[in-house]
Amino acid sequence: MDVAIDTPAKTFIEVTEVWVPDGDRLVLAEGDYGALGAFEAASRRESFARGEGLPGKAWAEARPVVLKGFDGSYFKRTEAATAAGLTAAVAIPVFAGSVLKAVLVTLCGDDDSRTGAIEVWREQDGLLMLDDGYYGAAKHFEWVSQHTHFPRGQGLPGGVWAAKTPILMRDLGSGYRFIRADSAAKAGLTTGLGLPVPVPGGKTYVLTLLSAKGTPIARRFELWDARAARNGTANEARLIDGICAREGALWDPDNAGNERTVAAWQGAIGRVLGTGVPLVQGGKPGLAAGYDSMVALPIHQGGELAHIVAWYL
Repeated sequence: MDVAIDTPAKTFIEVTEVWVPDGDRLVLAEGDYGALGAFEAASRRESFARGEGLPGKAWAEARPVVLKGFDGSYFKRTEAATAAGLTAAVAIPVFAGSVLKAVLVTLCGDDDSRTGAIEVWREQDGLLMLDDGYYGAAKHFEWVSQHTHFPRGQGLPGGVWAAKTPILMRDLGSGYRFIRADSAAKAGLTTGLGLPVPVPGGKTYVLTLLSAKGTPIARRFELWDARAARNGTANEARLIDGICAREGALWDPDNAGNERTVAAWQGAIGRVLGTGVPLVQGGKPGLAAGYDSMVALPIHQGGELAHIVAWYL
């Protein structure tokens, strides 16, 4: 029997949405809005043309976009967002080759205690430089990040760049592999998820989600390898790494019998495997381990589904 987890009063991300193409516009497929019913209602009335609003900008420019202030910007739901206490957003386009599958949008609030990081790194002159990021109250860590760059293979962003796969990193404040460990420890950041964001045109983008215990991005992370399905050997995804605040490691590389797989359309991960489109669930029974919400984000390589990353609160 699954035991419900005590969800913290504040999370770093407050809203997550999936916008999908419908003709020449993006429409809301699903979203997790928590108690922000008025903002949800405003969102369900909305749609976006290419280049319009935050989802439309990520679509038109074929890149992840960070927006750290809504007033006077191209953001279309500013009044509803302000009333809900939302202050920043990140849009992540999901492309399969040149075809847009969806845009995943996360929205955050801001106060003196909300700490975490959503970062977008972009390759420039052979190095990964910070394109933009949202850090909440972690101002010193933000400054350090703005003055840090990564060669291929170095740190979490550089490791993702070199491997072209998502990477889950533990103990950010003490791990020698995390280049910004000292400032991460001071900010209370503990777990990092890095993933490639493939886009048309061959430009390199890496997204990193850095979670703190007090205001976590997630309590559980999972990495699934879907390349077996792409290669035609099996229509399934295999869990290759994972960590849970309650359960610890979810995967044991030394125990082949511990391998976990899901087939297409089997559960939430299987749905993403079948559609190639992100999934967001919130406030529904049946989520893994009694969590309240989950996000599953597919990563396409060479036009085919290669990985699925999932996080749960």
